[in-house]
Amino acid sequence: MTSTPRSPHLPLPAAALLLAVLLTACGNQPAVPDWQANAHGAAERATAADLAGNDRVARQEWARARAEVARTGRPELLARVELMRCAVRLASLEGGDCPAFAPLRQDATAQEQAYADYLGGRLAPEQAALLPAAQRAAATGAVAASAMAEMADPLSRLVAAGAAVQAGRATPAVLALASDTAAAQGWSRPLRAWLRLRAEQARAAGDAPLAAQLERQIAIVETAGQPAR
Repeated sequence: MTSTPRSPHLPLPAAALLLAVLLTACGNQPAVPDWQANAHGAAERATAADLAGNDRVARQEWARARAEVARTGRPELLARVELMRCAVRLASLEGGDCPAFAPLRQDATAQEQAYADYLGGRLAPEQAALLPAAQRAAATGAVAASAMAEMADPLSRLVAAGAAVQAGRATPAVLALASDTAAAQGWSRPLRAWLRLRAEQARAAGDAPLAAQLERQIAIVETAGQPAR
């Protein structure tokens, strides 16, 4: 088995759940440095905790991932950690702006700068070509649920939907796809967020039955982990 380097482009948010610089070590390939292996594990755990709504663990593991990458003294690698964290948070409709990336922006690549602008809903048309292919399709023109449905990675799909919300281009079909995606994965934090947004829009549109149905779904998610009475 051989090791394959990651693409120089910023990876899709959950593609191997890691930074573009990490390599898979196996066979007779050189061992991966400790900082890479440690950062990989911390980022995986942080992502899982964020999606499950476990803030304490998420904070600890993101801090550990940053600390491991900081050992290299390379700001462009630290920028990727911050973008990954922002993408995971955007999947739950939290933010979009990435303040921790701002001081690292000048040392980031053009692809990473474009990705940050994409997350914040500020992507310029000429930057679209710098995004990963799957995100590029969802970031240009009218955002279609069908384009997002073709994304094999569910977290990438949620990030694309979140970016569409940030840019003011998310349709009801996009919101429904996002909540269905989160539900299928059992990701409680993004599921609550997308259901709440859909319920708000349903109420604004005067669709009381749909709003009530969505509120019932939210109530079920919020009882997760609680013993039955």
